[in-house]
This record gives sequence, structure tokens and C-alpha cells, in this order.
Amino acid sequence: MAYDRRGRARYRRILRFAIRHLAENWWFELVLPRIGLAALGARGRTRRWRRSAQAFFVLATELGGLMIKVGQFLSTRLDVLPPEVTRELQDLQDEVQPEDFADIRALAEAELGTTLEQAYAFFDPVPIAAASLGQAHRARLTPDAAADAGFTDVVVKVQRPRIDMIVDVDLAALRRVAGWLSRIRLVSRRVNAPALAEEFAQTSLEEIDYLHEAQNAERFAQQLEGDPGIRVPGIAWDHSTRRVLTLEDVSAIKINDLDAIRAAGIDPSAVADRFVTVMFDQLFLHGFFHADAHPGNLFVTPLGAGAARGPDGDGPPWELTFVDFGMMGEVPEGLRGRLRQFLIAVAARDGRRLVATMRDLGVLLPTADTRALERTMSAIFDRFGGVAITSLRNLDPNELRRFADEFGEALRVLPFQLPENFLLIIRAVSLTSGLSSTLDPDFNIWDAVEPYADQLLREEQGGLVVSVAREALSVAELAVRLPRRLDDLATRLEEGDVAVQTPVLNQRIRALERIAGRFVSAILFSALLLGGVLARPADEVLGTVLMSASALPLLHAVLGGLVARTRI
Repeated sequence: MAYDRRGRARYRRILRFAIRHLAENWWFELVLPRIGLAALGARGRTRRWRRSAQAFFVLATELGGLMIKVGQFLSTRLDVLPPEVTRELQDLQDEVQPEDFADIRALAEAELGTTLEQAYAFFDPVPIAAASLGQAHRARLTPDAAADAGFTDVVVKVQRPRIDMIVDVDLAALRRVAGWLSRIRLVSRRVNAPALAEEFAQTSLEEIDYLHEAQNAERFAQQLEGDPGIRVPGIAWDHSTRRVLTLEDVSAIKINDLDAIRAAGIDPSAVADRFVTVMFDQLFLHGFFHADAHPGNLFVTPLGAGAARGPDGDGPPWELTFVDFGMMGEVPEGLRGRLRQFLIAVAARDGRRLVATMRDLGVLLPTADTRALERTMSAIFDRFGGVAITSLRNLDPNELRRFADEFGEALRVLPFQLPENFLLIIRAVSLTSGLSSTLDPDFNIWDAVEPYADQLLREEQGGLVVSVAREALSVAELAVRLPRRLDDLATRLEEGDVAVQTPVLNQRIRALERIAGRFVSAILFSALLLGGVLARPADEVLGTVLMSASALPLLHAVLGGLVARTRI
């Protein structure tokens, strides 16, 4: 796709950043260890990672667009990124300078087909929020429009001019970088970078379609319709297009404004409990969840004195209000069932079941030897199972470091991978945990999980008879088909058409062949070099030729493994 001058410059800047930092890490993490200088490569690793994260922070802040969202996602990936990186990125906020109001007016009026004065009774030119993809303004509907919508005060979201081109450029650059990463075995064995980029692309394209966001809001409201403690803004459909969205103004107390929450007589810990329960319901029961539940998108709304008690059953009545439904995720039923098993394993603090569930989820490859991870997870459950997150700071740092090293080693030796459809799930869980800890310093994830998991376990046991019946039916069907399948197999054996594939064994054989070839090259190098040194005093020409020729097997011995590794 052809871009204008600014688009091409943006694309090149992103790729230059990626090339520089990928090349630096490739040299220190892959090349130096291959030539026996691993200690040198590890010496400045922490400083290098921190410097790369700081450079990306600056890049994302200056460029805006999707780069900020990429940084926010990376800041939650404690499982694959070192803390030096995540700490540097955790303060990356999607807050940028607002667009000139004349440009916003022109875009909104072109989308609505009329002037702002005719569309709204009032429209505030000063935005209440400005993000990388768009900005929001307070407004009021005309009496006729308010009667149709059922509300008067609204928030109007308007996309930034040229945002379509910016998103296209950013996604093209991300796809290119993902293609490079897929050629590095150290990365590709853990994550399918191109698939991850496509998942991110789909989410991003949906996020800049405001009609899609409006549909998400209505679906979310219908999903939680039976829960009186949840509020979702209504949509003014006559004043909404793909690039302009008009929705009910439901602004209230920001969920992380603890002083205001307490001043309203509401217990922040009750808000944390309620928030966790609602998010768990979305992830494990409904399968349609809010994937951008950060403090800017959540309010605590006090209700009138005549309203029923709040969701906590005590204190003044209040509601938990969600806004901004551009980033929503779906969990298919099969995946949802495996996530429920994962939650039950965490609640039961069963290391073996947890690791087995990780394998079922696709986080671990089937060939992984998980015994070390099972032992590590069991030890972590035994030691930290009942400890609140904020209480970890009071524990012995040496003990924490020992467990971290053991857990990290278990992760490094296992073939982990990031399954598809996990991008938004990981983000939602990370945001839920972090915000709950902010609301309640004594928040304990196990206390939150156990009652929920107990309910799931009872449901699981209640469905045991149905599961047994299904299994019996499956076995009966297999028994009926088995004679025919055995006959087909015997025929193929007689004709010699059966081939046995052992990918892991074949891969190891190829690795051994490469090692053997490099070993022979190393011996040849030593022989030529030594021969040249010995021959040079008697025959300078012959000695020089032999010493020069030794460079060829040396290059093969040193670089052969790097080339092979890049191809894998």
C-alpha cells in the first residue's frame, strides 16, 4: 500500500528501531554464546534491556498510534519479558495532545452530514480525554434526539484525522517485525509472532470502527442485564457512525480514586471483590469480556438514597460502570472449559493439575517434560499460596530470589508457546489483578479464586453423569468403526504405504549431524593451522597457504551453527 511522505517516514522509523535492537540482542544473546563468550554477553544484559525499553517508551510516546498499545501490552508480559523491561513500560499512558478542534469539527460534521450546532444542543470544544486513536467531548442532545435515546447528556468520541493511515502503517511495520522474529528459533519455539501480530491487527481494526464498539456495548449490556450492580452507557445510534460515536454520559468516580470512593461511604475492598467477580464471570462463564478494563474505563457510581443496597450488601448503594468497548475479547466454549480447569487447579493449589491444564491450553507443547515445573509450582503453592500480593515485599528477598530463579529455569528449559486468542485474555487478567491490588492492598488472589472455583467445581461434578454418558457414546462409536480401521491399516501395511514420522528424533539427529560437521571443521582448522605454523620456517609459501586455508573450516565451525539456528 502506498503511503504519503509522513507515512513512509513513520514506517521507516519503526523498522529502524526494530532492526537496531533486534541486531543488538541477536549479537549478545545468540552470537557471543555460540563462540564461547556467553559471560560477556550476559554481563550488561540488564542495562541493555532497560535501555531498549526506555528507547521504546520514547518512540511510542512520540509516535502515538498503535505503538502505545503495543507498549502497554508488553508491560503486562511478565511471563516472557524481564522485569527491567516491564517496569520501564508500565507508566506508558495513552494520553496525547488533542487535535485542533477545527479538524475535529470538520471530521465530525462530514460523518454526521450536518453541523455540530444542528446535531447537538451543546458541544464542548475542549476534550475531556485525548488518546492516540481519538478524543472525547462532552455534549447534550437536542430535546427530540434525547427523547428518542432516553438520555440527554452524552460523550462524543471522534477519531483523529488520518488515523486509518497511521494504523495501516503501524500494522504493516509490526507484521514485518513479526516475520523477522519468526526466523529466530529462540522466539519461534515460544510464540507464533505472525499469528500474534494478526490477532493484534484484528483487535486494532475493530477498535477504530465505532459502530463495532457500539454493538459491543449493547451485547455487553444484554449479557449483564440480570445484574443490577453493573451499568453500561446507552448508544445514540442516530448520532453515531464508523468514526463518530455518541453515547450516554455515565461519568462518576474513577475506580482508582480511593479517597473519593471512601468519601462516598463505599469500601474500596468491596469494589475490588465485585470487580474480580464480574471479570471472572465474563472470562469463564459468558466468554465475552472487556479487555481494556483500566482505571480510565471504570467508574464507581453512587446511587440515590432510595435505591437498594450496593453490590457488597452493605453501605450506600453503588454501581460498577464500564465504558469504552472498543477492545473486547471472546473465549470459545472449548477454550473456556480449559480456562475453568486452570482456575480450579489454581484454587486447589494442585501443581500437577495446573501444569496438565497448561498443556491442554496449548501453552506447553505435548513433548514438554513437565516434572521440574510440577515440582516448582507445588513448592510455590505450598509457600506462597495464602500470601497476599502486597505481603510479598515483607518476605525474605533471598527466598523470593531463589524461587524466582528456580521458576525461571523451569520455564527456560520447557518449550513454551503463546496460543492464539490469548492476547486479550492475558491483558484482561493482568489488568484485573493490578487494579484489584490498588483497591485493596491486602487483596489475595487465592481468596478471590477459591469461592469462584468451588462453584465451578460443583458444576463440574454435577455434569459428571452427562460427561460419562458422552464418553460411553464415544467409545461405542469407536468400537463400531474399529474393525474397518484395522482392516484399512492391515491393507496399507501389506502395500508398504505406512510411514512413521518422529519429528523430535529427526530434529535431534539433524542437530547431531550439524554438530559432527562443525567438530570435523574444528579439527581440520587445528590441523591446517598447526601444519602451517610448523611448515612456515622451512617453506614460507606452503606455511602461509596452510594457515590461510585454515580460515575456511574455522568459519564453518563458528558460523555454521548460527546459520542453522536461523533456519530452524
